[in-house]
Amino acid sequence: MKYIGAHVSASGGVENAPVNAHEIGAKAFALFTRNQRQWFSPPLSNDNISRFKANCEKYNFLPKHILPHDSYLINLGNPEKAMLAKSRNAFLDEMQRAEQLGLELLNFHPGSTLKQISDEACMKLISESINMALDKTNGVTAVIENTAGQGSNLGYTFEQIAFMIDHVEDKSRVGVCIDTCHSFAAGYDLSTDQGYDETFNHFDEVVGFSYLRGMHLNDAKKPLGSRVDRHESIGKGTLGMLVFKRIMHDPRFDNMPLILETPDESLWAEEIRLLYSL
Repeated sequence: MKYIGAHVSASGGVENAPVNAHEIGAKAFALFTRNQRQWFSPPLSNDNISRFKANCEKYNFLPKHILPHDSYLINLGNPEKAMLAKSRNAFLDEMQRAEQLGLELLNFHPGSTLKQISDEACMKLISESINMALDKTNGVTAVIENTAGQGSNLGYTFEQIAFMIDHVEDKSRVGVCIDTCHSFAAGYDLSTDQGYDETFNHFDEVVGFSYLRGMHLNDAKKPLGSRVDRHESIGKGTLGMLVFKRIMHDPRFDNMPLILETPDESLWAEEIRLLYSL
């Protein structure tokens, strides 16, 4: 069974996210558990936590179908020691918030070299950062999202993701989220049957479907291999509909959160219905 949703607002408190997800007909959802544009946020209150859990139960959202996303400020491979420490502290806080909410996953962009260190050195820092957070938390899986490869961001090839996983000590608590737009921008041609098959066969060989914990379903504004991260509404971009139809019929993507991050949130309910109709 497919569990489709969107990255919904948690404005006014995390407890509002499951309500907002239910209102658009979602069976899964993503959220920020804190302000993603600030380094520090007030801790979750006991009231926030209990109401979040109650609303998830009320609307039948299971923890494995909820994919919180960390702050975009965090760079777990930052070559600058002070900023790396700041990122690691913020990431730990994100992991602890997920743990407090009874969630099982935390999705994050791995990191960037800032063109100051080698890719390998940066990826080792990222894995080290993951290890540090896993050591201080329980039950939450760190979910690496593939990137478009914009700027000096890493994680745009499956080989890079595999390298990072290889250097994580507790492999039972590391996973992957594949973003369709990012994949296409990075050069994986999901727009054709042949490209779809080759991409996911390659993913299985290099990383393994056993690590897949969720997906972001986004069309793309830019062409194949552009290395530019620009999402578009489903069926309105350069990626096209084929990949979404294939995913909806592919049992490898059952029973995990399939999350819209498309730019027009007024279309989310319509896009969810469209995807299920496929």
